[in-house]
Amino acid sequence: MKFDRFEDILVWQKSIDLCVSIYQQMESSNDFGFKNQIQRAAVSISNNIAEGYERKTNNEFKQFLFIAKGSCGEVRSMLYLADKLHIITKEQIIIYLQQTEEISRMLSGLIKKL
Repeated sequence: MKFDRFEDILVWQKSIDLCVSIYQQMESSNDFGFKNQIQRAAVSISNNIAEGYERKTNNEFKQFLFIAKGSCGEVRSMLYLADKLHIITKEQIIIYLQQTEEISRMLSGLIKKL
């Protein structure tokens, strides 16, 4: 599997879209602790994909993909909390959960191919 740039990796693109959406969703939130944590976890997904790719070895790339997968799980966990605290609408939670599950599956597939 060969990518010329990390920007060409579909799971990186999807994680950027998720991150932007979460930032926009949380823009007006006054719960700064929650807001900061979910935004940092969302950013971590795409950043770890990019950083791992730039290391230029499959072993290091895989290591960073595992970290990205962990961050994706953290976002998903925060979404369940957001649902219980009524921070984000149920409809939006469902969309975000679907996105995080898809990203997690894509990361697993990429890890297996490496």
